[in-house]
Amino acid sequence: MDLAQKSDEEILAVADPIMDNLMVASTAIDYERHIRDFTERAKSVLSRDALESICKHYQSTKGFFAECEFVAIFKRPESVAIVWRQWFTNAPGEFVAELVLVQKDGKYLVDHVMVF
Repeated sequence: MDLAQKSDEEILAVADPIMDNLMVASTAIDYERHIRDFTERAKSVLSRDALESICKHYQSTKGFFAECEFVAIFKRPESVAIVWRQWFTNAPGEFVAELVLVQKDGKYLVDHVMVF
């Protein structure tokens, strides 16, 4: 079934574990684990050094990832974008976590992910 044709619940059943893994891997600054579900394009734009720098920066300024809350899914013909409201342990306020998921050769892969 085409990814964009799936229900929100079906998409979240795929996306939530992937995003959970990204959060855990980011906290541990584990590059291999962090990129395991990335497309080749996404892997090509995030080096090991860049991930380490990004993680050390957010951990020193915001703390660690805390709870998150699903907000919306935006469906496109070739991908879906999932948005969550994200909190950190040491930063007041709400942040946005987003993940763009694609389907390639029967696998679901991350083509973009960001917390801002």
